[in-house]
Amino acid sequence: MIWKKKSIKKSENLKTNKNCSQQAINYDSYRFTFIEWLKYSFYAVGILSLISYVFYKSVIIFFVLLPFCFLYPKLKKKELIVEKKRRLLIEFKEAVMILSSLLNAGYSLENSVKEALVELRLLYVKDNLIIKEFEYICQLIYMNISVERAFDDLAYRSHCEDIRSFAKVLRIAKRSGGELESIIAHTVSVIGDKVRIKEEIITMTAAKRFEQKVMNILPLLIVLYIDFSSPGFFNIMYTTIIGRMCMSVGLTVYLFAIYISKRLLNIEV
Repeated sequence: MIWKKKSIKKSENLKTNKNCSQQAINYDSYRFTFIEWLKYSFYAVGILSLISYVFYKSVIIFFVLLPFCFLYPKLKKKELIVEKKRRLLIEFKEAVMILSSLLNAGYSLENSVKEALVELRLLYVKDNLIIKEFEYICQLIYMNISVERAFDDLAYRSHCEDIRSFAKVLRIAKRSGGELESIIAHTVSVIGDKVRIKEEIITMTAAKRFEQKVMNILPLLIVLYIDFSSPGFFNIMYTTIIGRMCMSVGLTVYLFAIYISKRLLNIEV
């Protein structure tokens, strides 16, 4: 399926409701505020200062590598996008469970979405992602756009496989005129199980993630401790060509180890 064709065009929204298009969020992108950009840039400068001192003890190396610090916000952006999608999926699971229970209670699909929004406002604070999305869906329904197309739009913008699966099942069930309640309930159950497994994995690996962060910084702290407690101990590593080559190899291995540790803890379901 080509999800792009199912998305609600901003131009279409602007013709009917200016605020409606502004609520549509693309979850595959993230825009930093100026404060966030400064925060992550200064963090990268701090890490670069530490690495430059530990591996090279060279101000020249620091200034040569300094421009790369401004690439860190782009790398951080990927992590923030993943975290944003994760929060959306968790909240979406709760929303569709409420939606399923309302359908089983005899509400129509359109009214179930509206009532689900009322329940979500009791569960979450006003600025939560899922509340914004259900408010947006309700506005689309008010504009005579079908529920299934509204969920297709969310699926396209979320870039989340579970939400896409739900939107696809909803569209097929609505068109086929089958037992919508039982089909939605089964789909919600599958999505709920997947989300629960993902959260259990994150919980089980939380300690390992903390250990990973400690182990990432520990080698640098050990070198700093030896350097300050025994001045001149590492001088040969900073004043000879062979020493600098060894430190460069050590830096490469160190960065590769950090990369591998992150990949090992990135478990997909």
